[in-house]
Amino acid sequence: MRLAFSTLGVPGLPVPDVVRLAAGSGFHGVELRAHPEEPVHPGLPPAARAEVAGACAAAGIDVLAVAGYARVAEPGADEPVLTEVRALLELARDLGAGYVRVFPGGGDADPAEADATAVRRLSALAPAAAGLGVRLLLETHDSHGTGAAAARVLTRVNHTATGALWDVMHTWRGGEDPEESHRLLAPYLGYVQVKDIGSAEDTTPLVPGEGVLPLAEVVEVLSRANWDGWLCWEYEKRWYPEVPELPAALPAVRDHLLRLLTAAA
Repeated sequence: MRLAFSTLGVPGLPVPDVVRLAAGSGFHGVELRAHPEEPVHPGLPPAARAEVAGACAAAGIDVLAVAGYARVAEPGADEPVLTEVRALLELARDLGAGYVRVFPGGGDADPAEADATAVRRLSALAPAAAGLGVRLLLETHDSHGTGAAAARVLTRVNHTATGALWDVMHTWRGGEDPEESHRLLAPYLGYVQVKDIGSAEDTTPLVPGEGVLPLAEVVEVLSRANWDGWLCWEYEKRWYPEVPELPAALPAVRDHLLRLLTAAA
């Protein structure tokens, strides 16, 4: 397995600094948060996109994914969501990213209706994703926080250009153990987001091993399945500005994840 981290942990940090941080901390890739307040977003002009891609390639750092904020199960008209996701897919293509992350965002909608909305939109977007060489991943989050909920949608979409981003915090908080989450998501799995928190009620980010999430079990389950994809460390500094800065902790994060990988081998 290869290691990446999300720029959610270093909000606003310029891409050259992100690249240096990844290379200097022993990570292989980065998940780039795509938002107007960040250096990378769909409004980025072509020359700037080329600069980002070039900086990452020169340092040997992969752009794992473009982490967007489109909500494919959200009630309302389809076209604004489709337009937003298409822009994210084109950004990912230009940056050399393999994946685009989207949220469900079904809110309080009836689950069957939210499923149908997500299926319709992902099915409409899948051919465009395939044509751009990018895979569109539905994160286990909000209205579809479990593997069971995400799999309900992805089974019906049934397209290789769509898949799942397994956020282990949300599946765990939803009552699934890692074995069950993996069983449900394995046919669709793009990559895995790992993090640590103090409890199901207190999601303040912690360095790995200091919290309650079953990270060792997640890694063991993936290793038993001979999965050789990406583990992406997500540290929600943007939403919890009071927590310690990520850069100083990244070597310890890497070392902890490598110990888990070694123990599971």
